[in-house]
Amino acid sequence: MTRSTATRPFFLCLFHCLLFLLPFQASPSPTKEAQALVKWKNSLSPPPSPPSLSSWSLTNITHLCNWTGIACNSDGSISEISLSGSSLNGTLDALDFALFPNLTCFNVSDNNLEGPIPSSIGNLSQLRFLNLSGNFFEGAIPQSIGQLRKLQKLDLRANELTSSIPSELGLCSNLIFLALAMNSISGELPLSLSNLVRLSEFGAWDNRLSGMLLPDFFTNWTELVYLRLWNNFISGQIPPEIGSLTKLKYFYLGDNSLSGTIPPEVGNLTLLTNLDLSRNQLYGEVPETISRLANLQTIGLLRNNFSGGIPRDFGKYSPSLLNVGFSGNSFTGELPPELCSGFALQSLVINENNFTGPLPDCLKNCSQLTRVRLDDNKLTADITSAFGVYPNLVFIRLSNNRFVGNLTAQWGECTNLTNFQIDGNKIAGRIPSELRKLSQLRVLTLYNNELTGKIPDEMGNLGELFNLNLSNNHLVGDIPISLGNLSKLKYLDLSKNGMSGSIPDKLVNCKNLLSLNLSNNNLSGVISPELGNLFVLQILLDLSHNSLAGSIPSNLAKLTKLENLNLSHNNFSGTIPVALTSLVSLTSIDLSYNELTGAVPSGRLFQQAPGSVFIGNSGLCGNVTGLSPCVTSGKSTNHKEKVLVGVSVGVCCLLLLATLIAVILALRWRKKLLDEKEEIKRLKEHEKIEQIIWERLGKFTFSDIAKATNDFSEECCIGKGGFGSVYKAILASGQIVAVKKLNASESGNIPVVNCQSFENEIRVLTEVRHRNVIKLHGFCSKRGCIYLVYKFVERGSLAKVLYGGTGAAEMDWGTRVKIVQGMAHAIAYLHHNCSPPIVHRDITLNNILLESDLEPRLSDFGIARLLNSGSSNWTTVAGSYGYMAPELAITMRVTNKCDVYSFGVVALEIMMGKHPGDLLSSSSMTKTLTISEDPNLLLKDVLDPRLPPPTGQGAEKVVFIIMAALACTRTSPDSRPTMHFVARELSARAQTYFEPLGSITISKAIESSGVNF
Repeated sequence: MTRSTATRPFFLCLFHCLLFLLPFQASPSPTKEAQALVKWKNSLSPPPSPPSLSSWSLTNITHLCNWTGIACNSDGSISEISLSGSSLNGTLDALDFALFPNLTCFNVSDNNLEGPIPSSIGNLSQLRFLNLSGNFFEGAIPQSIGQLRKLQKLDLRANELTSSIPSELGLCSNLIFLALAMNSISGELPLSLSNLVRLSEFGAWDNRLSGMLLPDFFTNWTELVYLRLWNNFISGQIPPEIGSLTKLKYFYLGDNSLSGTIPPEVGNLTLLTNLDLSRNQLYGEVPETISRLANLQTIGLLRNNFSGGIPRDFGKYSPSLLNVGFSGNSFTGELPPELCSGFALQSLVINENNFTGPLPDCLKNCSQLTRVRLDDNKLTADITSAFGVYPNLVFIRLSNNRFVGNLTAQWGECTNLTNFQIDGNKIAGRIPSELRKLSQLRVLTLYNNELTGKIPDEMGNLGELFNLNLSNNHLVGDIPISLGNLSKLKYLDLSKNGMSGSIPDKLVNCKNLLSLNLSNNNLSGVISPELGNLFVLQILLDLSHNSLAGSIPSNLAKLTKLENLNLSHNNFSGTIPVALTSLVSLTSIDLSYNELTGAVPSGRLFQQAPGSVFIGNSGLCGNVTGLSPCVTSGKSTNHKEKVLVGVSVGVCCLLLLATLIAVILALRWRKKLLDEKEEIKRLKEHEKIEQIIWERLGKFTFSDIAKATNDFSEECCIGKGGFGSVYKAILASGQIVAVKKLNASESGNIPVVNCQSFENEIRVLTEVRHRNVIKLHGFCSKRGCIYLVYKFVERGSLAKVLYGGTGAAEMDWGTRVKIVQGMAHAIAYLHHNCSPPIVHRDITLNNILLESDLEPRLSDFGIARLLNSGSSNWTTVAGSYGYMAPELAITMRVTNKCDVYSFGVVALEIMMGKHPGDLLSSSSMTKTLTISEDPNLLLKDVLDPRLPPPTGQGAEKVVFIIMAALACTRTSPDSRPTMHFVARELSARAQTYFEPLGSITISKAIESSGVNF
C-alpha cells in the first residue's frame, strides 16, 4: 500500500466531519436573532413600541419561538416573521436581515411602515414569501431583490414605490406570485421578466408603467392564470402570442393606451373567464374567434373605437356569461340572437353605439339581470313585449332609442329597481299605477315621450325617489297632492305637459327639493307663500309659461340658496317684492310678460339685469335698460333747512369721531402693554414645547437644522408663503428635509397657546400618513419662532409647474386627472380618516407640491388650526383670496365644506390652466358669473388652450372632474358633496358622460353635476 493510498481514508473522514459541522456554523445564535428583533422593535415609533410586540423582550429569550408573529424551524432558528396588521410605525432600517439566513417568510403587510426597502433584504437567501403590501414604503425596488432566488411570492402592493422595475427581478425564477399594484412605478416592463416561467399571477395595476407588451412575455408565461395591468400607460398592440397563454383566466388591460385590433388568437384562451380591454384606443371589428370562449363570464370592451357588428354566435357557446360591456364604441347591426343563451346574464351595458333592430328574444328570460344600459343607440323594439320580469334588476336605462309601445304593469314586479330611465323614445299610453311597488326607486325619468293621461296618485308612495322627470309628454290633470309625500325628492320636472289646476300646497313637504320645474303647462291660481319654505331649493324654480296670477309672494325671499328664478309668461300683478333683493345666491331671474307694476327694486341683480328680464310689464319703471324712469312727487324740503340740518349733523359727527379716536388710542396703548406680557409668556411656553416635542422624536435636533440651513440664510430659502418661509436643509446624514419657519414676532396669527393643546395638535399632524399628504417629521420652537419639518419634495409647488414655461408640456390631461384624484383622496383622508378630523383651510396650487414624477403631495395641512390650537371653534378668516368659500365672509366659520369649495376651485384651475374666476359666483372671486350671460359657452373652450383637447377616455375623465368641481363650488355649503364622495366618484373606473366633448356646454355640465353629485 502506497503512502497516498493509506492517507485517503483519513482525508475522506475529515471531509465528512467538516461537511457535518457546516450547518452549525451557518446557523446564527437565537440570542443574536432575538437581539436584532428587539433592536428593530425599539426603533419603531412612537414610543413606547406597539402593544402587539410586548412579548419581544430579551428577558423572554428562552421563548423566542413563541414571540408574537415568530415561528422557528426544527433547529430553533427563526423561519417566519408574520406581523400583518400589527400597527407598526417606523422603518426597516434597524432590522439586520443578515442575521436571519433561515428566514423563509417575512410578512409586515398592512402597517404604517415607511422609508425605502433596504437593499440588505437581499441577504435573505432562503426567503420564499415576502409581503410588504399596504404600507408607505417609498423609493425604488432594490436591485438586491434579484438575490432572492428561492422567492415564490412577492407582494409590494399599495405602497409609494417609484422608479422602474429592476431587471434583476427576472433572476427570481421561482416566482409564482408577483404583485406590484397601487404604487407609482414607471418605465417599461423589463424583458428579463420573461424568465419568470413559473409565474401564475402578475398584478401591476394602478401604476405608471409604459412601453409595449413584448411577445416574449406571452411565449414564456405559459403558466399564467391572472394578468392584471389596468390603469397604466401601456401602449402598442396586443401581440398575437397572447394565444400561448392557454391557462389564462383573468386578463385585465383596461385603462391603458393600447391600439390596434384584438388578435384572433384570443380565441385560444379557452379557460378565460374575465376579459377587460376597456378604455383604450383599440379599433376594428371584434374577431369571430371570441365566440369560442366557452368559460367566458365577463367581457369589457367599453370606451374604445371598435366598429362593425358583434359576432352573431357571441354568447351561443358561453352559457356562463354574466357581464357584457360594449358601451362607448361605434358598433353597428343587431345584437347577437343568443347573447344570453345560458340565461345567466346579470349586466348588459351597450350604451352609446349604433346598434339597430329589435332586442334578442332570450333577453326576456334573463331573470338574473341586475343592470341594463341600452341608451343612445337606434334600437327599435316594442317594449310592451320585449322585456320580462327581473326581480333582481337594480338599474335600467333605455334612453334615446326608438322604442315604442306602452309601459306594462309587469315593471312593478321589478321590486329592487332604483333607476328606471326610458326618456327620449316614443313610449305612449299611461303611466301604470303598479309602479307604486318600486319602493326602492330613486330615479324615474320618462321625459321626451308620448305618455298620456294623469300622473297616478300612487306615485306618492315612492318614498325613496329623489329625481322625477316626466317633462315633455302629453300628461294632463292636476299635479297629484301625493307628490308632497316624497320627502327625499330633490329634482322634480313636470314641464311641457298639459297639467292644470293649482300648484298643490303639499309640495312644500318636499323639504329636500333642489330644482322645481313646472313650466309650460296650464297651471292657474296663485303661488302659495308656503313655497318660500323650500329652504333647500337651489338650482331652479321655473313656473314660467302658465296662467298663474296674483302677486309674487315676498316669502320667496326665504329661498336664500336659489340661483335661477323664472316666473315669466304668467299673469302676475302688483309690485316686485323688495325682499327679493336678499336672494344673494340668485344669478338669473326672469319676470317678463306679466302684469307687474311699480319700481324695480334697487338690488344689484335687478339693476344689472338686461331689459329682457322685465319686458312685457308695461307698469314697471326704474333705472333699467328698456324701462321708463320712475316719476317722484311731493314738495321739496326748504334748502336752508337742509343746510342747517347738514351742518349740525356734521359737527356732532366730528365730536363723536374725536372722542372715539381718543378711546381707541387709549385701548391700543393698554393692549400693547398686555401683548408684550403675553408675548414673553408665549415664548417661554414655546421654549418648553421644544423639550416636550422635538427631543422625543429623536431624529435630529434644532442645531442640526440650523447648521444645514446656514442659520436660515436667504440662499437656503426656497419659498415664502402666508404662514412663513420654507428652507431646504441637507442634514449631515444626507437626509433632505424642508423646514417651514413661522416667525412669532412678525406674525400676528400665532397666539399664546396652551402647551398641552399645542403638543396634542402636533402629535395629530405627525401621525397623518397618506401617499398624497406631505410627511410632517416634527416640530420645535426656538428664538421665538416655530419650526415645522417636512419631507422635502423635489419639484416644488403645482403653481410653479402649471404656470412655468414647460407646464403645459409636462402636465398632459392624464397627469392633471391623477393630480386632481390624488388631492381628492388626500383631503378626504384628512376629513374622514383622521381623528380628530383635520380641515386644511387654505387649499391652493401653492400648497400642492409635486414629486419628481409629478405625484401630488398636499402641504400646510393643519397649520391654520395649529396656530389657534386652544380654540375649538376657529372663526378667524382663513384661506387665500380667490379660493375661500363665499360663506366665510358672512359666517366667519370654517367647516370641511370650505375645503370642498377650495378643492373645486383648484380642480377647475388645473383643467383650465388659469384661475376660474370667470366661472364662479362668489364674493371671493374677482369676477361675477358669466354662465347665465352665455348659456352656450362650451366646456372645451374653457380648458387649458396650451394643450390639444382631450379625447376618448381622457375627455370623459376631464368632463367628470369639471362636473365634480362645479358641484364643489356651489354657493351653499350644504349642497356641496363631501370629499369622501368626491374621491370615491373620481376614482370609479366607469366615468361616463353621454355627449361628445365638443357639444357639452358649461350650463349642461352644471346641470349634470346636480345629478351626479
